Amino acid sequence: MQTNDPSGDPADGSGRDPHDSPEQGTEDARSRRILTGISSRTWEHPADRAALHALRGIPIFDEVLRKLFGFFGEKPIRLAFQANSVEVSHRQFGHVHQLYQEVLRTLDAPEPYPLFVSQTPMVNAGAYGMDKPFVLLNSGTVHLLDDDELQYVMAHEVGHILSGHVLYRTMLVILVQLAERGFPIVGLAARGILIALLEWYRKSELSADRAGLLGVQDPRVVYRAMLKMAGGGRPDEMNVTAFLEQAEAYRESEDVADSVFKVLNLLGTTHPFYVLRVSELRQWLESGEYDRVLRGDYVRRDDPETPYTEDFGDAAAAYQKEAREFVDDLTSAARKMRDSIFETLRGGGDRPGAGW
Repeated sequence: MQTNDPSGDPADGSGRDPHDSPEQGTEDARSRRILTGISSRTWEHPADRAALHALRGIPIFDEVLRKLFGFFGEKPIRLAFQANSVEVSHRQFGHVHQLYQEVLRTLDAPEPYPLFVSQTPMVNAGAYGMDKPFVLLNSGTVHLLDDDELQYVMAHEVGHILSGHVLYRTMLVILVQLAERGFPIVGLAARGILIALLEWYRKSELSADRAGLLGVQDPRVVYRAMLKMAGGGRPDEMNVTAFLEQAEAYRESEDVADSVFKVLNLLGTTHPFYVLRVSELRQWLESGEYDRVLRGDYVRRDDPETPYTEDFGDAAAAYQKEAREFVDDLTSAARKMRDSIFETLRGGGDRPGAGW
């Protein structure tokens, strides 16, 4: 069992043991704990649940979705995503198929959700669909990542499916595409839904990161994958420990305008930055929840549902903490900017000829 070792950083600086081999990685995968009957509630981030509660509380939310469903339909949407891709099987991308089956077994997925590979150089992946979810891997992801890292990405996407994210994620992709093209269906109501979906979408990534970790059961694999997806470099060019230090430095930065930029950098994006996701995942590791899951102490699918009020209370607490940090960041940045301006003005007033 792997525990909370944040780096596993060997002498070669690559972030992985130089004695590791693909064969050893396969052996490690076979020794992973099968999380029989695990419920997605085990890994769902409180902020993800809070954002979903907020979405469902929007009066026009379901109405907008129903209209979009009626306009497009299940089959055309599936074809739109799958028409320019190859379905993974034992006959096509056979090695990827084998890795994917290991992920499905580890997370005890109730269905063999279809997997596709699309010829797209951008390193990314997604889980889509309405009633029949599927996973789509970009070819750039398959080429960049090693076997364990690719399994992390696939487990991440399966986590989205098991958490019931795919319907809203699919609608977000469609709305973004329509908005970019100025399509008339995207009126003010739909644009409001789009903003709310973007906020939730970023939070849902934090839940799926935890599912991805449970799928590979080695934090070092997740850190390596995020490092590669953030920088796109070769293993000998990157260092996991340095990346983790960068993540902590970004979170704790005290620069005058940095707090504002950290907020602005997220506006309009679908994913939180990798450095922030690393920090969030490390907090979950340090809480002990990950180790408890691997010991078999986790919520099962047939366990009674958590009372709505209790679930929302946990989620609201997470949101309140985030909101306070947001306000503190803005207040701190404004105060430092004000002090900097006053200091500049005082200095300028001492110079001959200075004035308004």
